Amino acid sequence: MEQNVFFLPHEGLKLAELAVFLGAELVNPDYANVIVRSVAPISRARAGDVCYILSRRSRDELATCQASAVICDKALADLVPPHIPVILSSNPHAAFAMAGGLFYPAALRPVVFSGESEIAPSAVIDPSAKLEKGVIVEPMAVIGAHAEIGEGTRIGAHSIIGPNVKIGRDCSIAAGASILCALLGNGVIIHNGARIGQDGFGYAPGPRGMIKIVQIGRVIIQDNVEIGANTTIDRGAMDDTVIGEGTKIDNQVQIGHNVQIGRYCAIVAQVGIAGSAKIGNGVQIGGQVGIKGHVTIGDGVQIAAQSGIMTDLAAGGQYGGTPARPLNDYLRDVAQQMSKTKLRGKKPGGEQND
Repeated sequence: MEQNVFFLPHEGLKLAELAVFLGAELVNPDYANVIVRSVAPISRARAGDVCYILSRRSRDELATCQASAVICDKALADLVPPHIPVILSSNPHAAFAMAGGLFYPAALRPVVFSGESEIAPSAVIDPSAKLEKGVIVEPMAVIGAHAEIGEGTRIGAHSIIGPNVKIGRDCSIAAGASILCALLGNGVIIHNGARIGQDGFGYAPGPRGMIKIVQIGRVIIQDNVEIGANTTIDRGAMDDTVIGEGTKIDNQVQIGHNVQIGRYCAIVAQVGIAGSAKIGNGVQIGGQVGIKGHVTIGDGVQIAAQSGIMTDLAAGGQYGGTPARPLNDYLRDVAQQMSKTKLRGKKPGGEQND
């Protein structure tokens, strides 16, 4: 792979320093002064790179690996060739993520499109807006009346911050995002093109068609939430739409009005959550899941991709299918259906039908 001009390698760090940063153990102190600068997959790691393994399936790739260090847990350390330093971690995946953030801090936030260090001349900021020191506003951004933005926050080019919106400190609002009727905590990341706080989809059937129901609630986004590109989060109808602390939402997710999402959830691309659904803490939702309005999903639930949630789900369970059911039941149903399909495809004598 050619040198990545978008994210340049780190100036270098000793393995001993990296291990301390990760809260991990460098097995052989003879390698303490080896310099590492980047992260890479096992298949193409070379000198200066750090990689990680999670299972014994990596054995073949390790045989040709040229990395300067491998992060793994103690049970897999024997797979690493003797010439490659080992960093032991009880959670190699998390340790590798921390290493990547250390080497490439700029990649943790949306790309900056301009070199502005303060307020771009072309930005439009209402005189009543309040910006703390260190706020950066890129070209053509618009900030409405009485908006408040905290120290260290960057407002991206062509983004829109509506009247009375409040954004906390150290947030990143990427280019082309729009934030209306919303209150954001600290450390929030909003990626390109996200739409926060537009009115929800609410209508009442009337004698002459659909009558629009006013949406006068807010969107509350707590600290350290990350929201992906082109994701939409509708404001509440009369209550608030709430996204809990530390929750991570992928690209192209639709969250309807009055939805309440707990803390530290993970929601993958193209999920659709209908109005007034309640989602507990630590819930993981796979791609293209559809969730019916007004259902409740308990803490710690895991939902397989492309599932349809029609009823409440008890805490701690794994679910899949449409309508969703316990994951083992769903997988058993799929296996039985596949078996029946194969049987129908055979002639009585065992030959395959055309």
